[in-house]
Amino acid sequence: MVDFNSASGFFRSTVAHADRLFYSDATRNVSYGEMGEAVRRFAGHFSRSERPKRIGILATRSFEAYAGILAAGFAGAAYVPINLKWPESRIVTLLGLMELDALVADVNGASLLTPDVLAAAPDCIVIADAAKKPAPSRSGQHIVHVSEVEAEPLSQPLPVEADDIAYIIFTSGTTGLPKGVMISAGSLANYLAESRSWTALTPDDRLAETCDVTFDLTVHNLFLCVEAGASLHILSSLEMMAPGRFVRAREITVWMSVPTLIAMMRRNGSLKPGIFPSLRLSIFCGEPLPVAAAEAWAAATPNGVVENIYGPTEGTVICMRQRLTTPPAETKGRGILAIGKPYDSMEIAILDSEQQVLPDGVPGEIALSGPQLAIGYLGAPEQTADRFRTIRGKRWYLTGDLGMRDKTGTYHHLGRTDNQVKLKGNRIELEEVEAHLRTAAETDVVAVVAWPVVDGSAQGLVGFCCSDKAASEIEAAMLQSLPRYMVPSEIRIQNSLPVNINGKVDRRALFQQLEEAIKAARSDAAE
Repeated sequence: MVDFNSASGFFRSTVAHADRLFYSDATRNVSYGEMGEAVRRFAGHFSRSERPKRIGILATRSFEAYAGILAAGFAGAAYVPINLKWPESRIVTLLGLMELDALVADVNGASLLTPDVLAAAPDCIVIADAAKKPAPSRSGQHIVHVSEVEAEPLSQPLPVEADDIAYIIFTSGTTGLPKGVMISAGSLANYLAESRSWTALTPDDRLAETCDVTFDLTVHNLFLCVEAGASLHILSSLEMMAPGRFVRAREITVWMSVPTLIAMMRRNGSLKPGIFPSLRLSIFCGEPLPVAAAEAWAAATPNGVVENIYGPTEGTVICMRQRLTTPPAETKGRGILAIGKPYDSMEIAILDSEQQVLPDGVPGEIALSGPQLAIGYLGAPEQTADRFRTIRGKRWYLTGDLGMRDKTGTYHHLGRTDNQVKLKGNRIELEEVEAHLRTAAETDVVAVVAWPVVDGSAQGLVGFCCSDKAASEIEAAMLQSLPRYMVPSEIRIQNSLPVNINGKVDRRALFQQLEEAIKAARSDAAE
């Protein structure tokens, strides 16, 4: 019989590995036994009146965040991470949509518990001991510190069904509000089963956590870690900027992050051959992985392998992977590593605009089918129906990603359908322009945005990069390989590019920079 409770692996490790380290940050080490006691108390506290359905996590990369996530699973509930960078109004709106039974907040999360947020929050709230306790918003709302949680601990994880929700993660949406992706316990169980064989974690592994819990890569790290009895090591924001010392000091064995981090280390000269001998497995995802960056990282990790993975949140973290090999499986003309082949239980298709399967070598939209597909979007049946389609009797998720399968059966990622722009009658894929900018500027830290946009139509392209070359030199190099209409009309050299909470280059922030510069110029002219 399949056990679908996401906390069951953790529970077994609290028994088998009680004295081993589970969680470690700059100020605190917590064993499996200690975390098990906290999780059982939390779960008992959440379950006092009735079995909870959803637990909110207003915390990230902290003891409280992971205790809350594991306790939600222990109590048979779904966990729902809340982005600490959301504005107050968005938190209030989405709390109404989430219908939470309890909320867990670390120190940073507790600072967001304003009167308006508390008014929308559930009655049961647990906050970090170091946080200042706010006044409840109403009679019956109980706010307690972690050390004040006094409840009969749950003895073991409650049973859950395959169709029960395991977690809800919000992704950016087109309607002004993020979309809450609902992942079932069955989908998560399938994902973990598929991922165990190639990650092969053991109690001796030490995993670095680089991601916010609102990014579903933490699903991979947390649940595979706890079922193996391995340890999770949390990087601070400062350590994320230059992680070399952290990896060496902690003797990290498993690394997972977005490729931008490699680019940053290559840019500052800190990524050198052989510097990470402890790393046996390095996983990159979320953005295209340049082959040159992957090879530089491989040289820095002489005892390890490098994996490029692909999977939208709606497909439960990962559904395809490609190991770096010699020679590499490179996407032709892009200088990036292929996304590989699907998990055995997942089916991939490349579809045209009429949802017909395209032959090998022809680009189209990547579609996914199989047991890892999400239930749908929370409170958004129309959006769910739009992206999750029944095609020829089978349920598919339309990713919005452009891709192609080659004659070997290997899949390649070619960008986003929404990053296709039409400029002066020509259709352009921004990722293709970025590939050429990367080569011309001799850097991986690049981005291209369509700007300005007038009446919904792009009027030009602007390139951004961190490079030692002059903009004119980069432009001239790009003109050797691209037609004029695909070369950005302006190339801006910057010391760094903005990244979002998950460490990816933030195109929206770059677009906003351009818009604000125009507004400032107009204001100066008016004066």
